[in-house]
Amino acid sequence: MTMYDSRANLAQQVVNDVRSYFSEIIYNTIIPRTIRLCEAPSFGKSIIEYEPAGRGATAYRALAEEFLARRAKVQAAAA
Repeated sequence: MTMYDSRANLAQQVVNDVRSYFSEIIYNTIIPRTIRLCEAPSFGKSIIEYEPAGRGATAYRALAEEFLARRAKVQAAAA
């Protein structure tokens, strides 16, 4: 889930609907919509470089950790 705006009621409804339909494959991490995430590409930087301590960078790091943990679990099960 990306570009999530917690102020929008529709956003939470969409998250709930997607999670109920894709419960096994959806990641738990939600990437928020932030101005810094929008600005970073125009400066030629990733969000990790542009604002490393910001909500966007923190969320993308969490997503990467979640992805790697899930991948390790799948690889362990396959071994």
